[in-house]
Amino acid sequence: MTKEEIISMKPSAVWNQFYEISQIPRCSTEEDKILSYFKEFCRKNNLIYKQDKIGNICIKKPATPGMENKPGVVLQGHMDMVCEKNAGTDHDFSVDPIKLLIKDGWVTADGTTLGADNGIAVAMALAVMESKTLEHGPLEALFTIDEESALTGALKLDPSIVDGTILFNIDSEEEGIFYIGCAGGVTTIGNMSVEEGNIPEGDNSYELQVTGFKGGHSGAEIHEGRGNAVSIAVRILRDINSKAPVHIHNINGRGKHNAIPREIFISFTTDDPEVIVNTIDKYSNILKNEMGDLETNLSVKVVEENTLPKRVFTKDFSDRLIGILFSLPHGVIKMSRKVPGLVETSTNLASVVLKDGNIKIETSQRSSVMSENDEIADKVQTIMEAGGAEVHSESRYPSWEPNPDSNILKLFKDVYKKEEGKEAGVKAIHAGLECGVIGDKLENMEMISFGPDMEDVHTPDERLKVSSVASVWGFLLKILKEV
Repeated sequence: MTKEEIISMKPSAVWNQFYEISQIPRCSTEEDKILSYFKEFCRKNNLIYKQDKIGNICIKKPATPGMENKPGVVLQGHMDMVCEKNAGTDHDFSVDPIKLLIKDGWVTADGTTLGADNGIAVAMALAVMESKTLEHGPLEALFTIDEESALTGALKLDPSIVDGTILFNIDSEEEGIFYIGCAGGVTTIGNMSVEEGNIPEGDNSYELQVTGFKGGHSGAEIHEGRGNAVSIAVRILRDINSKAPVHIHNINGRGKHNAIPREIFISFTTDDPEVIVNTIDKYSNILKNEMGDLETNLSVKVVEENTLPKRVFTKDFSDRLIGILFSLPHGVIKMSRKVPGLVETSTNLASVVLKDGNIKIETSQRSSVMSENDEIADKVQTIMEAGGAEVHSESRYPSWEPNPDSNILKLFKDVYKKEEGKEAGVKAIHAGLECGVIGDKLENMEMISFGPDMEDVHTPDERLKVSSVASVWGFLLKILKEV
């Protein structure tokens, strides 16, 4: 889509900003260019900003005359995006703009993630901050760095850069649903130094390719039972290994800690191609029966490689790696007894990659009950350590305890019912929103999370509903006037 096509959609101010930021590389931990854009935006619009040492930026806008005594509102989102692409897609996230497409009323991208998570929050906030006609009290736009990989910006936020007392987190994905609580979480990582030996005589080399899975956000979609490419691949490889000894020599199940893995490629040697053929045939039927209606594009195949590797993993190391990956749990661990339909605790087997002689296994655990989160993380650590991995945890963040009696929730519900003629939904979410961390630093901050309809975030199928953006924008303007 051209810029003209994008900004012809309503609201044009929001889509203009969405287009502009889609042209700027902003993968997690690589936010320098988008930060430069924010600073130039402030210069053009005569706005001031504060920036903390980690890189978070808070843009300030004075109240409309006569509304100076209203409470300060902070429009909040994260500036980074998950950078994922389909195999075969020619795209360099460090320099290339996102190629926007529109399909059936949804904006999506051409073979990559869209960045609507959380680009739509940035676009809406900037559109508010540059407007000369909107009525509002004191406003701030707080944009945090590196939310997707480690919640770094929120965890290291300097609270002195924020003045407001009410925070609108625009990082939810269902229009008409207001979120008032979220899970906490932790990332648990195992590392194994590869042990190598000579390729056994008579072995040939093959690549197991497990592709075409939906993937998705490990908080938002974990309850749907979507296939985990890593878990399925190692299940198949373990079966092959039980009949014909396997020596792995490469593994690439690269992904993000908070995304369900969509594909993995494992190179290995063995001496019995008939076992491979029979095992693949077997699992083609098994997987079709187990998840054929859910994962309609899944593909499992083995191809013979043209050249033999010079070295392979030892049999013991291959067995231990297969054992760890096969044993690691994935999916929902416990449902909440207090909130019907809410996943309370889960774990995600996210990625496994060989790099520079090291196997890195990355997982993430989430729970609205932090003691349960620690328990499942400890189990994951124990399994890894039993297989010989060195394990550490990163980015532990707190849950956001729901407050169904908050004043801001009451206002949101009242305005929504007045405008839409129906009741809004109120939920807690299993995904980890920044509200839990920010609320821990700004104790008197009232918070709420909302946003337009989005689907399949963190995957190349990510999409953003055009009509929902217009609806949520209109609602945001009314709320800002009423606060």
